[in-house]
Amino acid sequence: MYDEKDTGYFSTVRIELLNLIPEENRNGTILEIGAASAETLLYAKKHNYAKNIYGIELVDIPDSQQNSKELEDFVIGNIENISFPFPDVKFDAIILGDVLEHLIDPYKLLQELTQYLSPQGVVIASIPNIREWKTMKQIFFKGDFKYADEGILDRTHLRFFTKKNIIDLFQDNGYTIQTIKSNNDKKPMDFLIKLRLIKTFMQAFLPDLLTVQYYVVAKVKE
Repeated sequence: MYDEKDTGYFSTVRIELLNLIPEENRNGTILEIGAASAETLLYAKKHNYAKNIYGIELVDIPDSQQNSKELEDFVIGNIENISFPFPDVKFDAIILGDVLEHLIDPYKLLQELTQYLSPQGVVIASIPNIREWKTMKQIFFKGDFKYADEGILDRTHLRFFTKKNIIDLFQDNGYTIQTIKSNNDKKPMDFLIKLRLIKTFMQAFLPDLLTVQYYVVAKVKE
């Protein structure tokens, strides 16, 4: 199914994820799993987010930057089926941008990655939130769990998470979460705040319902 994806699916620079790399971890060594066309990695090196860049991508993308000389190494393969290709490297950051939901066993992968992080290393991930209100509307009010070419119900997603499940995913597999941030639809939030709806409801439910995906920064538990 990945071969059917539009080329734009693989060519986005994930600046928002690079910005989550802590200052003390920058200009070090990073790995991106699900590195697509390697544009995020090359951007990271050019703009001093990283000095050494490694990538793993499932799909060999024609006319991409996967063979760039700026890359220390880049491997094409399924991360769940291959031996970890850089066993002697310690990473200051490992980026998983919308990757974990595509895996059969994301829990096992996170456990494995703990041994490849430097002492101050972090995992940075973005994960879709199935509790987002438009998705819930489609499922519960329209009775339609219909997959799409992209988005929260992307047909290549094998796992689905809410904020609670994301926290459990990391905490139960060897990590302490340093940051969890919401990528949300701010327009409805601003509108409802102006209406001064019940404060408790807003604090408990509204942020999660308006969140399309969560960004996570996590370190290995001491």
